[in-house]
Amino acid sequence: MSLDTIIDKLTPCLIEASTGKILPTVFSLATTEDVTNLPAKGWNFDWSDAELAKTNIYKLLIKGDDTVQGLISAEIGKGAVFVQLTESAPHNLGENKKYIGVGGHLFAIAMRLSEALGFGGYIYFDAKNMELVEHYQKTLGADRVVSRIHDYRMEVLEENASAVMEQYTLEGDLHVNRS
Repeated sequence: MSLDTIIDKLTPCLIEASTGKILPTVFSLATTEDVTNLPAKGWNFDWSDAELAKTNIYKLLIKGDDTVQGLISAEIGKGAVFVQLTESAPHNLGENKKYIGVGGHLFAIAMRLSEALGFGGYIYFDAKNMELVEHYQKTLGADRVVSRIHDYRMEVLEENASAVMEQYTLEGDLHVNRS
């Protein structure tokens, strides 16, 4: 799986696109109910896929609202968090998106998890193509890593992760599944 989430803006909270209203965010581990049958609801990925079973899937919510705004799959490795997959909810995509800032929030969750685990915010992931490599370099300060595993492997080092995390006020529960 390769990431193709566009980071439209780094925002402390989500912004309602139609009004500019700022809405505080929270995150927690997604439940089985949260990820079941998402393709039928317009999501691109099957978040209940067996390939994601050993990862931690976090959901991004607006405080006081149980509608999932985005999902991120984070795998805990040796000294780093691997972001396997991210996706904004279908209503947060395109010209008529409901909320601005979902993509950046998802990466900030992974960085916070990395920091909480003692990895300093360091994350790595695989971008889908060179255009996205350049996008992640500009928005996250990510670096491309030479890798035999994936042509577009990226990493966000601790210093850049810290700068990204400083942008966010989101609250959350960093419990992890260690199955």
